[in-house]
Amino acid sequence: MRYVSLDLEMTGNQPERHQVIELAAVVEDTKRLRPLDELPTFRRAVRHAEYIGTAGALALNARLLQELADAPADQPDICSAAELLPQLRAWLLTQGFKPDKKDRVAVTLAGKNIGSFDLLFLRQLPGWGTLVRAEPALLDPAAFYLNWRKDSRLPTMSICKARARFEDQTVAHEAVADALDVIRLLRPFYALPVYQQVPPRGE
Repeated sequence: MRYVSLDLEMTGNQPERHQVIELAAVVEDTKRLRPLDELPTFRRAVRHAEYIGTAGALALNARLLQELADAPADQPDICSAAELLPQLRAWLLTQGFKPDKKDRVAVTLAGKNIGSFDLLFLRQLPGWGTLVRAEPALLDPAAFYLNWRKDSRLPTMSICKARARFEDQTVAHEAVADALDVIRLLRPFYALPVYQQVPPRGE
């Protein structure tokens, strides 16, 4: 199957108030694996007239905000919020995704907290649901790294990376890097899906 690993960076955690300032989408084809650095990748920093956010989120994205402040108006990987989904849709079409009967491009999305967090922000963007939409089922790597006996909540990205024995267990908080980490976390389960790891009854 093909899915899109998607990651956002935002100015805070309130979808109705705070803003998307970076989006990355990486296409993974589980039948035709390629090196991570060769996967089709879409990335945009998102320019706003002014930025509304929390101190913590703005500090975390200081590098990105500096990029937005310094970039010329015509830099190709920077766009406005209104341009973001039309550009994403156009890119998805170049990757072979087909529009449905309502001319929407539907994709299976993967991401850490994609359903409970990122999707809420996507719904605030102009064109979500009319240009691009998510398939109902979403892939969150946390479910694959859950310790059912010990965890009281789904594991964080850094805990997932630790359980996957990644050398670097920090979270970049950069959209492309985080989207690629999600694919790295999911890849071990392509050859042996979780349901095949369940022992037969009686064992």
